[in-house]
Amino acid sequence: MIIFHLNLTNFPVVCHKSASQENVMGFKSKYDSLLGNSRTLISYTSFCSESRECLQFDLICRTDEYEVRHYSATRWVSTDAEAYFLGVGAAMAFRRLYHYISGANEEGLFEMTAPVLVEVPEEVRMWEPAIYTLSFLLPSAYQERPPTPTNDKLYFSDMPDMDVYVRSYGGWMLSITSRLHAHLLSRALLRAHAHFNHTHHYAVGYDSPLKLLNRHNEVWYLVEGDPVCGQEHTPLPTGAH
Repeated sequence: MIIFHLNLTNFPVVCHKSASQENVMGFKSKYDSLLGNSRTLISYTSFCSESRECLQFDLICRTDEYEVRHYSATRWVSTDAEAYFLGVGAAMAFRRLYHYISGANEEGLFEMTAPVLVEVPEEVRMWEPAIYTLSFLLPSAYQERPPTPTNDKLYFSDMPDMDVYVRSYGGWMLSITSRLHAHLLSRALLRAHAHFNHTHHYAVGYDSPLKLLNRHNEVWYLVEGDPVCGQEHTPLPTGAH
């Protein structure tokens, strides 16, 4: 279970996805049998250890400052919260979503997945509240027909196939740390002349508050156009397929 902590220039090289990268995506239980590109999937999702089902991805390339990943289309349950700070908005939204998976739906209790996403708007004036959208990944059993929530503030959202720029960090996901790492990621992308969606980023959490060591958080920006890595980058090994 994941709960937010509530203290609350190198010349660019374009990385093109291979056909095999595009085919092995989506959702896989870590208890399932090994399928397809499983060696790569397990290697790159070792930080998702507390949930039975984790969102899987293809690693396109990696630099010293960020990764480029490809995610396939998935369905999420989402809710919006208006607040001045990420931690406050995430707390309000998390409560609604946690009640949903705890039985406030037509099917009853079901297990939590990982990660949890918070869509964080970029251009917000300090004296105005922002709208934060928090989303839980629906389990594979409910990707096609998710249980109807009893709370009308919840809705289902379909995330399309997408490439994302990712920066990972440890410790706790706080408003200040999320903003800091989003800033560091955006600076690295600008230096690499990478095109990305500047309107918002995603704060991404994987761990419960009971986990004190080796925590894993991320910030994501959506890729626009072809994904770009710096000149010194690590592509997905061809031998992994």
